[in-house]
Amino acid sequence: MAGQIPDLHAEVRTGTGKGAARQARRDGMVPGVVYGGDADPLAINIPFNVLLKKLKDGRFLSTLFNLKVEGQEDVRVICRNVQRHVVKDLPTHLDLLRLKRTSKINLFIPVEFINEEDAPGIKKGGVLTVVRNEVELNVTAGDIPEKIVVDMAGAEVGDTFTISGVELPAGAKPTIDRDFVIGNLSAPSALRSEDDEEEVDPEAVEVIEGASEDAAAEE
Repeated sequence: MAGQIPDLHAEVRTGTGKGAARQARRDGMVPGVVYGGDADPLAINIPFNVLLKKLKDGRFLSTLFNLKVEGQEDVRVICRNVQRHVVKDLPTHLDLLRLKRTSKINLFIPVEFINEEDAPGIKKGGVLTVVRNEVELNVTAGDIPEKIVVDMAGAEVGDTFTISGVELPAGAKPTIDRDFVIGNLSAPSALRSEDDEEEVDPEAVEVIEGASEDAAAEE
């Protein structure tokens, strides 16, 4: 199971329609609707500053929230739409979808690399390069993994870690329908620099220089 699902606090919005929505915005709130889950739609308000911060944090549309509304049971929701002001680009309305424990959703799951100390490539000075620190998976709402684990035990310099080589939680699968790189174990930068330097043959230089002098004499 995943760790703590973030809370999203809201309050019931009294009244519906454009008038109630405009009043909510004047009060520093963003109106919204919670729907789905075999329950009636619920009109809510969320503090503007709270919503704006969560939007700036990123991944808002792919984050599962525990919606807390006074007088209502907590429910897991995911945002399906955020309407914005056409000029100011600020949130003016949002739609939240209730989820059952059996619902399938796409979420970004963090990646953790373990057993670096047991990787021969690390002992030789290799460097772990993380290509993706999170991966989008299609998961069940009631069984969300806390993380994806990449075991580096036995890894050598030059090894690449791909999604196909990682054991994913039961029922979870990547949203990208192809194999892709999560990280790799590369050689130390100093060693790479030495390999990149081409050795120059002094005799070859002398031959070239001699040829240039002969050509100049002929001219």
